[in-house]
Amino acid sequence: MWLFFCQAYKLFDVQGLNLPHQPVALQALKRKKRYEKQLQQIDGTLSTIEMQREALESANTNTNVLQTMGEAAKALKAAHQHMDVDKVHDMMDDIAEQQDLAKEISEAISNPVAFGDDVDEDDLLAELEVLEQEALDEKLLETGGTVPDELPEVPTAVPTVPAKKKKEEYDEDMAELAAWAS
Repeated sequence: MWLFFCQAYKLFDVQGLNLPHQPVALQALKRKKRYEKQLQQIDGTLSTIEMQREALESANTNTNVLQTMGEAAKALKAAHQHMDVDKVHDMMDDIAEQQDLAKEISEAISNPVAFGDDVDEDDLLAELEVLEQEALDEKLLETGGTVPDELPEVPTAVPTVPAKKKKEEYDEDMAELAAWAS
């Protein structure tokens, strides 16, 4: 194809021709028009061939899809051969009944038999509150031990050393605070 264009370009280069060569130039223009028309026909043919190829590919794909769908339908039919909707519904009903029965059995086992069913929970809570109040009252009345017969002696002199220690602690604290502030 490229060779065709190169040859056509050489033939159509009429700019270098002089006016006395007008018949040659006209002949070259006619050839150019014929080649352009042939080129359009070839392009149209190629487009038609490409469209046909795409249509064939699409038809082939559709055929493969249809065959696969048919095989899938056969497989589903074989799988469902021994089943129908009524059987499935009956089976699901049986399962639901068995689950309900299991729930009832579990509830019957977990309920205490004659172990406190006759006791009201509000009465139990009231009794618990009374017991807690009694325990609190006893705790408040306890004094924590016996009173000693002898009382401790009270010192008569004023201690001198602790006051100095307190002042030293105060001075150390102030020095630390001053160091921190600066």
